[in-house]
Amino acid sequence: MPNWPDDLSRCTLDEIFTSEIDNRAWYKDLRLQNTALVNNRIAKNISQDEYASTRRQTTEAAAECKRRGSILVREITRRELANH
Repeated sequence: MPNWPDDLSRCTLDEIFTSEIDNRAWYKDLRLQNTALVNNRIAKNISQDEYASTRRQTTEAAAECKRRGSILVREITRRELANH
């Protein structure tokens, strides 16, 4: 999970863009982890309980990632509209 600023209003637009790039990379990592998890379960390398537990954690992380992404996009849009 990438670092998350407590207050976006104190961040520069470049810092917000960097946070968005980090967030996108995090989401990509989550997708890769999920693919590996499914493949491990199909190959029976992990138990159903381990799969379910890890899948739950991954789903929660993905929801947080999407939430952060929405906040970042709104902040970028707000700032761009304020500059025009």
